[in-house]
Amino acid sequence: MPLDAVVNIVISGLLTGLVYGLMALGLSVIYGVVRIVNFAHGEVMTMAMYATVLLFAALQVDPLWLLVPVALAFFAFGYALQRVLINPFIHRPEHSQFMLLLAVALVLVNGLLIGFGPDARNVQVGYSLESYEIGPLLIDKVRVICATAALAVCAVLFAIFRYTAFGRAIRACADNLLGAQIVGLNVPHLYALTFGLGCACVGAAGVLMTLLVDVTPISGPGYTLLAFIIVIIGGLGSMVGALAGGVLIGVSEAVAGLIITPSAKSMLSFALLIAVLALRPQGLFGRRAA
Repeated sequence: MPLDAVVNIVISGLLTGLVYGLMALGLSVIYGVVRIVNFAHGEVMTMAMYATVLLFAALQVDPLWLLVPVALAFFAFGYALQRVLINPFIHRPEHSQFMLLLAVALVLVNGLLIGFGPDARNVQVGYSLESYEIGPLLIDKVRVICATAALAVCAVLFAIFRYTAFGRAIRACADNLLGAQIVGLNVPHLYALTFGLGCACVGAAGVLMTLLVDVTPISGPGYTLLAFIIVIIGGLGSMVGALAGGVLIGVSEAVAGLIITPSAKSMLSFALLIAVLALRPQGLFGRRAA
C-alpha cells in the first residue's frame, strides 16, 4: 500500500481518537473526583447522539451549533442524576454502585429502544464527503472539524478546573476529601458539579460522533467499554491520559482496519490494554498507588 494512503489512515485515526478522548475524559473526570465508575457512560452518550439527530431533523442546523446547548442540557442531567440518585450510594460498597449504574444503563437503553426502535439513525451535512488536500494527502473535513471541536471542549474543561473557584474546589475534593470537608466545602454539590461536567463532556462527544457514525439504541455498551479501555490505558483519573489514550486507540483501530480487517479493530485495542496492564498497571499517565 502506498505510504500516503497509510499516512491518511493514521491521520484519520488520530482525529477520531481526539473525539474518543473527549468521551473518555468525562469518565475520567467523574472517577478522579467522585471515585465512582459511571457504568452508564456510553448510554448517556447515545442519548446525546439521539438528541442531536432529533434537533437536527427539527431545526435543520449544523450539529456543531448544537454542541453547547446539548452539553449544557447534559450538564443539568448529570447534576440532577448525581444529586438525586447517585449521591446516596457514594459511601456504599462498590458492588452497590455497580448495580445502580448498570440499572440506569439498562433503563436508558430500553427507553431508547421504545422511543426510536432498533433502526440506525444518522446526520448528513453538506461537507460530509469533502476533504482537505495537502499534497498527496486527503484528510476528511468532517473529522478535522470534529477533532478541533473536541480539543476546544477539552481546553474549556481544563480551564474550568485550573482557573475557576469551583474548579479549584473540585480539585481540592479530589486531592483531600477530609480537608475539603473541614474547611467547609459543600462536597455533595461539588460532586454533582463534577458529574455534570463529565456528562457535559460525553454530551459534546455525542454531538460530534453523530457526524462520524450512525447511532442505534444498543450503541451504548460498546462506547462504555471503549471509554473504559481508554481511561485504563491513559490512567484512571488523568485528564491528559484520557486524551492520549483516545488518540492511541483511534490510531490503533485505524491501523488494525488496515493491516487486519475493520471487523477486528477492537482486537488491537484489547492487545494494547493487556500490554499497558502488564507493563504499567497505573496507566500511561496515572500515578502509582502508595
